[in-house]
Amino acid sequence: MQTILGANGVIANNLAKYLPHYTLKIRLVSRNPKKINAEDELKSADLLNKDQTLAAMEGSKVVYLTAGLKYDIKTWREQWPRIMSNVIEGCKLHQARLVFFDNVYCYGRVNGWMTEETPIHPTSKKGEVRAQIANMILEEVKKGNLTALIARAPDFYGPQTPLSFLNAMVFENYAKGKSAQILISDQYKHSFIYTPDAGKATAVLGNTDSAFNQVWHLPTDRNALSMKEIAQQAAAAFGVEPDYMVLRMWMIKMYGLFDHNVKEAVEMLYQSDSEYLFDSTKFDKAFDLKATGYQQGIEETANSYKK
Repeated sequence: MQTILGANGVIANNLAKYLPHYTLKIRLVSRNPKKINAEDELKSADLLNKDQTLAAMEGSKVVYLTAGLKYDIKTWREQWPRIMSNVIEGCKLHQARLVFFDNVYCYGRVNGWMTEETPIHPTSKKGEVRAQIANMILEEVKKGNLTALIARAPDFYGPQTPLSFLNAMVFENYAKGKSAQILISDQYKHSFIYTPDAGKATAVLGNTDSAFNQVWHLPTDRNALSMKEIAQQAAAAFGVEPDYMVLRMWMIKMYGLFDHNVKEAVEMLYQSDSEYLFDSTKFDKAFDLKATGYQQGIEETANSYKK
C-alpha cells in the first residue's frame, strides 16, 4: 500500500496518476478524497487529528505528504508542526517510509543556483516554518528512527494548476483575453517546474530504495526564462499579443491592505526581485526522467485552458 496524505491537490493528483506504474494499492487521504484511478482506496481523515492520521496510514509501505495549508502564517505556525509530528509518528508506528513534498522557502534568498547543498537560511516567516518541519524529518532520520526523503520543487505551473501564481496571473489572463500580470520585474530568470514532472518524479523517488534519507531537487528545465520571455511564449501559445503589466512592490503592498492573501505573499516577493534558479542535476544524473522543456510545458498549459 502506498498512501498519499493531502490527496486531490495538484501534486497529489499528478503523483496518483503515475503511481500505478509501481502499485495498484493506492490510498488517497484527505477530508474529502476523490478517486484518480479506478482502484484507489479512499480514506477520510484530518491530518491535525493524530488518531485519524495514524489510522489512515495503517498498512502503508510508503507515505507521501503532499498536503497544503491556507496561505496564512498563523495557520502555518500552528498546524504544520502538528501535522508533521502526526505523520512522523504514524510512519514510525507502521514502519512506513516517508516522502515529503517540499518547496524552497527554507533556503531564503539565494545568490546563484539552488542545490541540495544550499544552506538552510530562511528569510521569511513561512520559510522559518518550512525549515522547522524539514528539520523534524532530518533529525529523526539522523537518529535512525525514520526512513524518509525530502523532494523539493520550485514554483510550479502546468495544466489544472490553479494555485500557481504563473497560471493565475499569466495563463488565466491570456485565456480570458486580458493582459497578464508579472510580479516586481520582468527581467530576471525564474525556474518553474511542470506539475506532471513533479508528480512523476516524486513517484519515482518513493519507489527507489537508494533515494531515501536524502534531499532531492525534482527535475526542472535548466534553461530558465525571464518573466518577459515566459509571457511572450504564453501569449504566442494563445495566439494573442504579449501584453502584460508589471506589479511593483508598492502596488502589491497597497493591494495587500484589502486582500489577506496578497498581504501574506508580500514577504515572499524576494523570489521575484532577483534571479530564482533551481538546479536538479542530482536527479537528472540519477534517473532517466527528463524535465519537460519550457516551450512544450507552456504550450501544453495553454492548450489545457483552450479545452
